[in-house]
Amino acid sequence: MTILFELMLVLHLIGWAIVLGGALTHLREPRLVPGMLHGILTALVTGIIMVGLVSSGSVDEDANDVKFAVKLVIAVIVAALVIAGTRKPERVSRGFLGTIAALVVVNVSIAVLWT
Repeated sequence: MTILFELMLVLHLIGWAIVLGGALTHLREPRLVPGMLHGILTALVTGIIMVGLVSSGSVDEDANDVKFAVKLVIAVIVAALVIAGTRKPERVSRGFLGTIAALVVVNVSIAVLWT
């Protein structure tokens, strides 16, 4: 199960990287690229799978339910922003993309710094 967990972790980080990269590269001409939707969905699904593996005891990791909940809330907010921006592209502005990028950085920082 450790290999499955590590594979999910790699895909999770790639998903977040796609969202962050998409947001940062389009700050000059604000728009959402389709890859951002795929990236956030990948990050969300793989994160849920990893929490399931940790909670089941299949992986030698510590389960921190509060940390998982905070990260899930941030991921859902990012997903909602990306979906809203995809449905109504006229809403997308520099601030909109900056908010997405900032939330991604906060989520990754929580994952790394919250022990």
